[in-house]
Amino acid sequence: MLATMSAAAASVVAPSATAQSQAPTAEAALDEAMAALAAHATEFARLAPARKAALLRACIPRLKEVAPAWVEAGCRAKGIGPELAGEEWLAGPMTTVRMLRLLAESLDAIVADGKPPLGRGARVRADGRVEIDVFPSSTLDKLAFAGFTGTVLLQEGVDLAEARRRQASFYDRPSPEGGVALILGAGNVSSIPPMDAFTKMFVEGFVCLIKMNPVNEWVGPMLSRALAPMIDAGYLRIVYGGGDVGRYLCNHPDVADIHITGSDATHDLIVWGPPGAERERRKAEGAPLLQIPISSELGNVSPVAIVPWTYAEDELDFIARNLVTMVTNNGSFNCNAAKMLILADGWTQAPALMAKIADGLRQVAPRKAYYPGAFDRYHQLVDGRAGVEKIGAAAEGELPWTILRGVDASAADEPLFRVEPFCGILSQTSLPASDPAAFLTAATGFMNDRLWGTLNACIVIHPDAERRPEVASALARSITELRYGTIGINHWPAVGYGVVTLPWGGHPSANLADIQSGLGWVHNTYMLEGIDKAIVRGPLKVFPTPVWFAGNKATAGLGPKLVAMEADPRWWKLPGVVLRALRG
Repeated sequence: MLATMSAAAASVVAPSATAQSQAPTAEAALDEAMAALAAHATEFARLAPARKAALLRACIPRLKEVAPAWVEAGCRAKGIGPELAGEEWLAGPMTTVRMLRLLAESLDAIVADGKPPLGRGARVRADGRVEIDVFPSSTLDKLAFAGFTGTVLLQEGVDLAEARRRQASFYDRPSPEGGVALILGAGNVSSIPPMDAFTKMFVEGFVCLIKMNPVNEWVGPMLSRALAPMIDAGYLRIVYGGGDVGRYLCNHPDVADIHITGSDATHDLIVWGPPGAERERRKAEGAPLLQIPISSELGNVSPVAIVPWTYAEDELDFIARNLVTMVTNNGSFNCNAAKMLILADGWTQAPALMAKIADGLRQVAPRKAYYPGAFDRYHQLVDGRAGVEKIGAAAEGELPWTILRGVDASAADEPLFRVEPFCGILSQTSLPASDPAAFLTAATGFMNDRLWGTLNACIVIHPDAERRPEVASALARSITELRYGTIGINHWPAVGYGVVTLPWGGHPSANLADIQSGLGWVHNTYMLEGIDKAIVRGPLKVFPTPVWFAGNKATAGLGPKLVAMEADPRWWKLPGVVLRALRG
């Protein structure tokens, strides 16, 4: 039986062959770090918001300083050249700096008004649900991301008054005690460990110990330099090691809260204990072994559903390039990488789209399969199957981009529906619904009921189709009913990760016994609560080419400019960014 795998098995993987090795932190040093953090937990919890904002801002210039070395180390560890360095700029320093700045702005608002703003505006939908605009979060954002929006849909029963009351609730506590949160860091994307820690610290009020994943521990020393103001104050520590260190820390008496970005298998080991009869008894009785709170983000068989319509040639080109980006970014070692392409059976443009996707993949050289277990997962899912198209001449240590066509949507035991490949595989299936509205209904049911995971899903729809009332209604129902934490309309849901004002995490329909993509939210710089999901929307086609798109030649040079812009947004910086972007 194939084990369900996901983005970053945070505490059980071995380091990649080229990772910069860090010696595991000894138990005595772990105890010292925990004791130091515990001694400062209440102090930090009660620290005035203005002082917390100053602490965040003190890290921004330091992070800008280490950013070039951070990107260089990431490229070296992943075996990519400078032409792909833009990936590391966007998924590393840029998003991290942006979160530092936006959290500081929310803390400023707490000083002034007692709460952050309720996004950029809120409204009550016809069904009574509250939706909050959180992106663009500034006029500069609006210009830089023209046509893109990000909203948060709150859970049923959370009205505007309740949303405002619950927002930033930690800062309403009169005398919080605080505690130590353990961050079991992801190994695939270097911004995940610090950004997870920022959420726990500045949204939830914990001091944090980050255990770096052996796969990307190379970024640890750079984080230590960049976040020195937090470390020197006694509010943050960074340690190293594999599964043994993770197990020791999970059972440490000073840990009050755990956050893991990794696999559901690791999560269940922490929460329920080793597989076997005793674990099943605990699950049946609702008696977890772990007796402290745990939040998590655990991956996804990420679906992309293309609503059938007649798309223009340039629109099909853009959709294909968008999908190629979702597959190839970071070597496909992303928990939000496109994994299941859902088409309508009989859609006449399906062959043309599939050909364009294959052509696009041919333009992207195979990547080093740096993440542990990639080769095993690849062969388990690909070997012996029909409809396999391998693209690109993979050298030693690389895997070819691979399309698995014609996966039977009705197959009850299909591994591709329940196993996240976590390598460069894109599977394609078809549903017997050719009408756009009927397809949306069928695709929603398929994504909810057949695919493992609740992290993110994407729907691509032509604006002319959406103008039809019955299709618009079907799309609105799909967005509401989909049990995913982020829904992307026309674009990669990873945009929601990158803008950081949106909450990021699995849908709250999961539970500890059936954890799916995890529970809890990170990022969420407006500190919203009662969240059901985030929705990212963008035009079907965008000009200039988005900076995150595969093959965008401007991205590598844009990286430093974008970090500088996020660190200190100024109007005079925008023309240089735009002119550079036009080269992509």
